[in-house]
Amino acid sequence: MLYNEKLTYQETYQWGLEQLEEVEISEAKQDARLLLEWCCGTDRNTLLAHGDRSVLQEEYERYRVCIAERKKHVPLQHITGEQDFMGLTFIVNKNVLVPRQDTEVLVEEVMRYLHDGMRLLDMCTGSGCILLSLLHYSNDCTGVGVDISEEALQVAKVNAEKILGQGREHSAGDGSMDDELISGRQIELLRSDLFEQLDSCEKFDIIVSNPPYIKTGVIDTLMPEVKEHEPRLALDGQEDGLFFYREIIAQAGDYLNSEGMLFFEIGYDQGEEVGALMEKAGYTEVEVVKDFAGLDRVVHGVYSANRR
Repeated sequence: MLYNEKLTYQETYQWGLEQLEEVEISEAKQDARLLLEWCCGTDRNTLLAHGDRSVLQEEYERYRVCIAERKKHVPLQHITGEQDFMGLTFIVNKNVLVPRQDTEVLVEEVMRYLHDGMRLLDMCTGSGCILLSLLHYSNDCTGVGVDISEEALQVAKVNAEKILGQGREHSAGDGSMDDELISGRQIELLRSDLFEQLDSCEKFDIIVSNPPYIKTGVIDTLMPEVKEHEPRLALDGQEDGLFFYREIIAQAGDYLNSEGMLFFEIGYDQGEEVGALMEKAGYTEVEVVKDFAGLDRVVHGVYSANRR
């Protein structure tokens, strides 16, 4: 479809919808609308109430580019560069997992036990959406976000500055980014392979993690938006999907205050296994929490130094 001055908002949306349906994008209606809103700076009411609105040529050309990218199964959020999560808007790109609604269950569960002034650790922080949401919605809490990916930490840094309005860079003496990347009033971001670079004397009231938990052999069966565009490093939980749970559970007690809590997001079929791993390690009050679809999504438990 070529641009002309009489082209309406409704006609443009319809063209985008047809393009996405041609390649069987599962949420073609929603994605065609959201991309048009992003390109035109409009909202969801525009299509219903102002469908006869004219579309400017620059808006149309931008939309064509976006639709072409979405037809290649590039995630919508990688095109717009943002994703809403817990009522906040986070910057995302190919270096981090796109925050998902399921993960809001994890944040909301942590918030049930979160008190003012607590110290938090977010292991495998990615975009920082979990830790930053918890700090945003609490008072006087501080936290550390850990990730092995320097590129992911750079995204988390941008989000920290956006959500919390703070943060300054730290670099190694040779000018390369290393170890601590941000140190602000509320948050520090640390490049580390799990607990490797953490201060051995550091203690936390809560450790939370959404680690890689997909079995290696399953990744190639996932939808293209995930397997081709999201970082494999953040997906691959190795052969049985439980590698990072074992590693984190084995070390977390050394960094938790007595009666501190460990929280995990899990795959829908991992609740029993992860819960058993925590109980074997001495965690008490282990509980599996279901998501909005009634599937197991979160496991948490209490650490007692006396039982270790």
